[in-house]
Formats: sequence, structure tokens, C-alpha cells
Amino acid sequence: MSEAVTRPGAGSGEETQPGSGSSGFPPGFDPTAEATEKTLCFHGFWAWLVLLILVVICTAVIMWLLRKCIQGPAYRKANRIDGKVVIVTGCNTGIGKETVLELAKRGARIYMACRDAGRCEAARLEIMDRSHNQQLFNRTLDLGSLQSVRNFVERFKAEETKLDLLINNAGVMACPRTLTADGYEQQLGVNHLGHFLLTNLLLDRLKQSSPSRIVVVSSAAHLFGRINREDLMSEKSYGKFFGAYSQSKLANILFTRKLSTILKDTGVTVNCCHPGVVRTELNRHFSGPAWMKSVLQTGSLYFFKSPRAGAQTSLRLALDPGLDKTSGGYYSDCMRFPLVPWATNTDTADWLWRESERLVGLPPLEAPRNGNSANGNGSANGANGSGGAASGARDMQSVETVVVSRS
Repeated sequence: MSEAVTRPGAGSGEETQPGSGSSGFPPGFDPTAEATEKTLCFHGFWAWLVLLILVVICTAVIMWLLRKCIQGPAYRKANRIDGKVVIVTGCNTGIGKETVLELAKRGARIYMACRDAGRCEAARLEIMDRSHNQQLFNRTLDLGSLQSVRNFVERFKAEETKLDLLINNAGVMACPRTLTADGYEQQLGVNHLGHFLLTNLLLDRLKQSSPSRIVVVSSAAHLFGRINREDLMSEKSYGKFFGAYSQSKLANILFTRKLSTILKDTGVTVNCCHPGVVRTELNRHFSGPAWMKSVLQTGSLYFFKSPRAGAQTSLRLALDPGLDKTSGGYYSDCMRFPLVPWATNTDTADWLWRESERLVGLPPLEAPRNGNSANGNGSANGANGSGGAASGARDMQSVETVVVSRS
């Protein structure tokens, strides 16, 4: 039997495959082009190397896009606020520090209200150097002490006759159950009650400076929170995150919404925000295994927002001219978001406001409804049993160091 295919260049005397041309190849087959194509193909190590490079490039692009999504949008309007008087709480590190830095670059006159005066001074000097703004002031404020809040306000009012912007940024998260100087549960006391008193004592200055703004930093953790009227201070049951912390963040939102109705037509707006999952010192109380903490710290470098990114929503609420008349909203990633029903419950917001007034020693702004007692359920909830919290009479006396004008 003859060969099926003739070798290239075979003599004319050799037999060819039936149906093929005289050269021994199928019609249209170019042996020269076939040989060239084979020399251009990658085989072995080089083929795998090219594939690996392509995979690495694609992965890098995807991770970069994911990182951009995690960081969220930035506030990019260039409007300045030269000469505006600003108070930012908890601003020696993290989101607060980045907020102060940006406001300082835009010309604000800023009072940095921090618990640790030494760390605040270090942050102040750094921000002054980076922003070239010398109008930054270090002031001591411990939100876990109602007397410290009053002392801060008294000094501020002696120094300034106006206040254009108040940013309630400070907070604690998921700490072991401890009490404030006044005997209240620490997370509710710092995150809500301290800011509640601070804001109310400064309302007269804010109204005098209208249009002015209040920004409250809350958290998406409010989704897990409920206002426990029977155990507001978590004496019967304490959950570090899903209990006390989430309740305090829900209280921030209810406070914002109630205050927005009180301030209607005054020229003072109040909005709250979720900054995102941010790489800050709020996780200092993490109590899990050391290896898990190391994993979280490493993962946070990529999967958490940077403090600068976390400050962007606060900055938009503080600066955006388009929000001059917007109040009572909840924002995240610089966008307004709807709230769950328990964060918009008017009855709960009214009760929490009255109870907060009683706990911090402010005279009632509104008369109790339906003849209820100040805490809405006939009990002195949170005012006893937790380290001897203040009585109603002592609360009323404690406000005499500051002239209170909320009308």
C-alpha cells in the first residue's frame, strides 16, 4: 500500500493520496504558513508564564475596583468656610482627625474637643502644619462626664458668640460594661447622653449663627438596636455590640430626627450618617483570640475604609451648599438612605428625648404626654442601681453652671 500523504518536496514519481493535488497536500493547504504558525506558538513554561501574568493583571484590576468601591465616593466640591466656627468632638485620631484636617484646609476656625488633651495637642500641631491654618484650639471634653460637658460649653461661650457647625463625632464601641462618671452605662452615656447635653447647651449659639448645621455620626449598627425602656442602662442584660452599642447608635438617629422637628424653621439643620466600616481605634476593645485580632488588623488594611474615606459623608453633611435646607436625614457613602421603622418611631423618639432630658438634668422642653412620668413608664429607669446615678433634684442643680437657652 502506498503512503497516505506525500512528504513536502517529494519527487513526482512518488504516489500521492487520492483526491489530493499534485503536491500531495489537500487543496488550499500551505505547508510554509503551517510551519511558521507552529514556530510562533507558546509551549511549556512560556505558555504557563503568559497565562499567569494575565491572571495576575485581571486579579489586580478587580481588586483595585473592589477597593475603590469599599472606599466609597469623596466630597469634591471646593467651597470654603473661612471664618466659620466649628466644634468637632473626638478628633485626635481617625475619622474626626481627618474631618478637622479637611475643614482646616477650607479656612474654618475649629475647636477640637477631646478627652485626652495630650493626644489632641499632638493632632492639632500636625493639622496646623499640614493645613497652614493656625485657627485650631485644643479643648478638653470628656463626654462620659456631664460636668465636663458643661465646663466645655461654659468656656466655649466665653470665647465665642457664634457656632456655625457642630460635629458630634466621638464615640466608644463594644467596650466591657463600665459606667460613666454619672453612673450611666458607658456606651449610651458617651455616644448619646454626652452629645445630647452638649448639643442642647449649644443650641442658642447655633441659632444665633443660622444658617448653621449639626452632624451626628451614627452607624449602620442601629439596624440591630432597640431602645430598651425597661433596661436602658443594660443592667439586666449587657451585649457589647448587638446590645448597648447598637442601642446607642439607634439613639443617635432618634435624637437627630426629634431634634430636626424641634429646630424646624430656625435655620439650624441636623443630619446623621454612617461613616462605613472604617479602620480606626474603635476596635480597641476587641476581646477575641490574638490570631483573630491579627487577621482582622491585616484584613482591615484592604477591606475597611481608611479614616479619610470614612470622613467623606460627614464632610458632605457639613459643607455641601446643596444641603442648606435638608434636615433629619440619614446618610452613608454621601447618599441619603431610608431608615427602618424602629428608627423612625415618633413615640420612641419622644420618650427617649424626655428620658435623656431627665438623665442629663435639663428642664423639659415639652410637657409629658398622657400624664406619663418623665421616663414614659412610671419608673426611674437608669437613674439608680448603676453606681448611684444622679437624682432628679441634683440634675436640676447641675445645670446652673451654664446658662441654658433652647428657645
